[in-house]
Amino acid sequence: MPVATPEIYRKMLRKAKEKKFAFAAINVTNMETARATLAGLAERKSDGIIQVSTGGAEYASGTVVKDMATGAIALATYIHQLAEKFNIFVALHTDHCQPGKLDKFVRPLIAETKKRREKGLANLFNSHMFDGSELSLKENMETAKQLMKEMQGTELLLEVEAGVVGGEEDGHDTSGTPQDKLYTTPEDMVYVYDQLSPLSDCFLFAATFGNVHGVYKPGNVKLKPSILRDGQAAVAKAHKGANLNLVFHGGSGSSIQEIHETLEYGVVKMNVDTDMQYAFTRPIADHMFKNYDGVLKVDGEVGNKKVYDPRVYGKAAEKSMIARVAQSCDDLRSSGQSLMTA
Repeated sequence: MPVATPEIYRKMLRKAKEKKFAFAAINVTNMETARATLAGLAERKSDGIIQVSTGGAEYASGTVVKDMATGAIALATYIHQLAEKFNIFVALHTDHCQPGKLDKFVRPLIAETKKRREKGLANLFNSHMFDGSELSLKENMETAKQLMKEMQGTELLLEVEAGVVGGEEDGHDTSGTPQDKLYTTPEDMVYVYDQLSPLSDCFLFAATFGNVHGVYKPGNVKLKPSILRDGQAAVAKAHKGANLNLVFHGGSGSSIQEIHETLEYGVVKMNVDTDMQYAFTRPIADHMFKNYDGVLKVDGEVGNKKVYDPRVYGKAAEKSMIARVAQSCDDLRSSGQSLMTA
């Protein structure tokens, strides 16, 4: 059962925190990117998290259907089938879902889980993210608590965010956010724990410390990992040694030193999307430039089927992404840490 059961998922998170490593959380949009993620994790004997965003899920459902929940279910079903061929565990997660998309994305997926459990089937997903960062913190947590209540009996975990991750992802642009909103305060972190811990003994929290979606030149992003340290200390002081399972969003392009510092403060999951997109696309661009007259029927010619067959450049893209996933495992210190092989 390489797709983790709820119990195994919790064990994964506990081990990551104890051993001070994090799981690469890779966004996938199709079968190729899902295969690459599984293969890259397996190459490093690392468990990991495969996730689907609202836009990625809609893309997976196709240009005609264009339904987030349908696309997410289709991808998850494929991953469950293929993951059986790999000797590592993966958890399935849904990425940023803003309040206005909950009824189109997260809630239908919770309903799907309930239907499956009534039939004695395993959960398709392990966890879902609610991104209420556009709301006041009080409104954010009220919605999060409502979702936790809706998840009761499903063993699903919830990820929440307080503060704002800058940049743009899936059409959600926060690049104009005031600087002070990019940094979660210790008081915010204690408030989140106060609000959610009575409803669940395990949840994920994306605290923000200047992180930004996308890749930027060195010096353009001002990370302050010490915010995570100070917030965890405040939670521990208020709740007798308690701490949070932290998530690092907007991690692509961060320095290895910054990544490793966050691991010391309880980061157990780091989203890596932009770098993966580039790793997948780069070989395709290379193929097209080198085989321009073969992939196109130029000047009345017939082209070359051997180079415009999507399987040719699709395999090259997959291999490149496998290598990038493996690199993320090394960067996050998860290589060799799989519960399957430990």
